[in-house]
Amino acid sequence: SMVGLIPLFAVELLDSNWLDKFEGFKRRMDWFLENRSDLTDNIAAMEKPGHGERLLLSICNGRQLRSVLEYMLNESEFFSDYGIRALSKVHSADRHPYELEFDGHLFRVEYQPAESNSGLFGGNSNWRGPIWFPLNFLLVESLQKFHHYLGDSFKVECPTGSGKMMNLNEVAAEISRRLSRIVLRDANGHRPVAGGIQQFQTDPHWKDLVLFHEYFHGDNGAGIGANHQTGWTALVAKLLIQSGEHQHHHKNHRKNHVNAVAVGD
Repeated sequence: SMVGLIPLFAVELLDSNWLDKFEGFKRRMDWFLENRSDLTDNIAAMEKPGHGERLLLSICNGRQLRSVLEYMLNESEFFSDYGIRALSKVHSADRHPYELEFDGHLFRVEYQPAESNSGLFGGNSNWRGPIWFPLNFLLVESLQKFHHYLGDSFKVECPTGSGKMMNLNEVAAEISRRLSRIVLRDANGHRPVAGGIQQFQTDPHWKDLVLFHEYFHGDNGAGIGANHQTGWTALVAKLLIQSGEHQHHHKNHRKNHVNAVAVGD
């Protein structure tokens, strides 16, 4: 479940130049590293500088990071066309729903991408499949921080099993694109967020009034829950900006590469 991905949030970078300016903090940190291995052994890369001489504070080391991302970026598990699901699709009813027998009763949790198939918790599935912008946004930010430490040489398969290798900044950009796809029109002019509500898909007075839903269908991106959740779904604006910047950067990179080749010829 999303619980297995949340440890990725516990990451921060320390710039070596910045650290030298805070002598008291650096002295206390060095003391903990030297004297309290019981507290620091599970914190990755406290002493080994990474890309740009940065230090990494994380409870997830490189090996663990690869393992978590292998599941997170698997399209048969967490990786939807519209972001990261709250529960792995492997737990769908026709595959491996989680079952627990207790006190003579069988309890069951299964992947449900939209509303619940029971009245439990008010009849919504919340954390049993849909896509939530706040946690997806935190995952994007965490991957960007890991990339700032690990650099371009640290690559993972994205999506898992595709054979396509990406650095973590590229993975973050891919997640951002999939999230943005929820509110953008596709080639047929269809916005996934509006689902099957034709008034919001085609009516000239409504089709450009995009609702910021509470969460989104794990398989088709349709808006679910409260439809005025601007408090967190407005984060899509930040992701759209980042996606534009990422595309602009790569466009300029390709242009400069072509120019350099032309000059060389």
